[in-house]
Amino acid sequence: MAKALFKRNEVIDKSMLLFCRKGFKASSMQQIVETTGLKPGSIYHSFGNKEALFREVLTSYSAKSMAKVRETIDGAESIDEGILLHLKNTVAESINPNYCSCLLVKTQLELAADENKNNLHDFAANRLKKIESLFRSYLEHEYDEETSSERAVSIMLHIFGVRIYGYQQGSAELMLKGLRAGLPWLPWD
Repeated sequence: MAKALFKRNEVIDKSMLLFCRKGFKASSMQQIVETTGLKPGSIYHSFGNKEALFREVLTSYSAKSMAKVRETIDGAESIDEGILLHLKNTVAESINPNYCSCLLVKTQLELAADENKNNLHDFAANRLKKIESLFRSYLEHEYDEETSSERAVSIMLHIFGVRIYGYQQGSAELMLKGLRAGLPWLPWD
């Protein structure tokens, strides 16, 4: 058996950028070939098909997102301060001219009404639920289960809003004011 002459994670990262810019449906195998520099046979042999590659991209994207949440919250003085810092970082990312929004949210939006979505919509939704669960697990160190669950959902809703609204509007100050109004329990001062 021939040994793969490429680094799998690099292929996933390059494909992630393509899928983020174009979406799942609009990204062709030819574009994946051009983006990764691999021959079609190498892609099919290593990943199976476009959907399987996309699933790996979504898995990698969500793992990186969760690692950022953990790193930010674990490095903060308190859980609430870590969550606030994560939200501020999300706002800062969203106004970057090269910002590509959230691949998980974009996938849900793209495939919501698609009858042939091959469960990719549900796969992305499950990845988002894992991120919500991560926030909830941190909040449970400070709050009861019900409050933690409600606040985790609220955080996710606000992150979705920043990811979509920020991409279009580009006003960090306005988004931070909106977050402050919607999440008054965070240590804003």
